[in-house]
Amino acid sequence: MKTVKPAEGETFDIELEEDLLRQNQELARKNHELLEKYNVHAVDILGSIGSGKTTIVQQLVKNLNGIYRMAAVAGDLTTTIDANRIQKKGASVIQANTGKECHLDANLVKKALAELDLEKLDLLFIENVGNLICPGEFPLGAHQRIVVVSTTEGPYMIVKHPYILMDASIIVINKIDLAEAMDVDLNQLKKDALNIKPELKVVFTNGRTGEGIKELIEALNLPRR
Repeated sequence: MKTVKPAEGETFDIELEEDLLRQNQELARKNHELLEKYNVHAVDILGSIGSGKTTIVQQLVKNLNGIYRMAAVAGDLTTTIDANRIQKKGASVIQANTGKECHLDANLVKKALAELDLEKLDLLFIENVGNLICPGEFPLGAHQRIVVVSTTEGPYMIVKHPYILMDASIIVINKIDLAEAMDVDLNQLKKDALNIKPELKVVFTNGRTGEGIKELIEALNLPRR
């Protein structure tokens, strides 16, 4: 009979990871309670680099300006490029730089929330770092999670990353204007998403032109103000 044993330090690493995830979940719960206290609805937005997350947030801010008092937390490794783009559309923005980390965590969002005047907000967009793997395990305390994928990522993007959809309520299939050029079947992408999670709302968008943004707002079903 063969016996397998963990390498030196391996068990500790697993226990440490589990402890970090538990701590993050507890902080996420506290973030959620804080948002509820001030009646701020938060939306966590995930997607790969180049999927169009920032453009989608820009369009949402543009279309909801004057209806909701909005702010955004822009997650990135080092730059403020995305934050600057969102701010130009009329939302207050907190830049959350993660350094070498590939995702936002609840502690960093907690610090961002402390910098916002929550009494003067109705809606908060949290744009995560461009990644479809790491962020899935780190809830932030938001009320909803959107996953953005684009046709330029190819026909297998969704089936290759099923776990990121498990806690999502909406999947945005962006850059639909490039589907034909990329030989991507939009209906198949929708089927792939619904095969993973049948209750997902699927929205097709062209972030550059704003096509599909009204449908995305309807899918969000935001609290009325």
